Amino acid sequence: MPLYTWLRTATASVAVVLATATATTAHAAPAPTGEPATAGAAAVVTLRYDDSRAGGWEAAIAAGVASWNAHVDNVRLVEAAPGTRAEIVIVATTGWPQAQLGPVRPGRQVRVELGSQAVTQGYDKTRIAAHELGHSLGLPDTKPGPCSQLMSGSSAGTACLNAVPNATEQARVESFYANGAAARFAVDGRVLVDAP
Repeated sequence: MPLYTWLRTATASVAVVLATATATTAHAAPAPTGEPATAGAAAVVTLRYDDSRAGGWEAAIAAGVASWNAHVDNVRLVEAAPGTRAEIVIVATTGWPQAQLGPVRPGRQVRVELGSQAVTQGYDKTRIAAHELGHSLGLPDTKPGPCSQLMSGSSAGTACLNAVPNATEQARVESFYANGAAARFAVDGRVLVDAP
């Protein structure tokens, strides 16, 4: 048998052996014990909020949190247990609502101020709370804007009661926290004041 033919045959044989060995030993890694294997399951980033200094805003905060939790999948807002550090500190103030721009990540911290001056002017408390939480999650203002944009804030007017992020706002937050990736983003930290 000529050397060239022998080398071609040997190379083909080795390739078949390797392919067979790989096919028989390759398999999906098992899920960790106690957790079901789910295809495409995304990592969820949990952010704690502390509203212990936001007296009078509890119902609005709870509704704002519920709105975000119902409309985004890979970040979850939960109330911090007493005495534990929270990523989002919420306080009631007498001025205009304002918040530090995120996206906040676990172990870091931003501050949200829910100002009574906006309520005095006729703005809805739940919309204010959901809007300010949106800043913590990384969304800037989109002023001027329609009521359908949560981040249009005060520019939508006092008649606007919408506390639900629209599809674009939801997608942006999802992208900030995709696959647990909040750690890749630095908190912007700018304070955004939501006065008209």
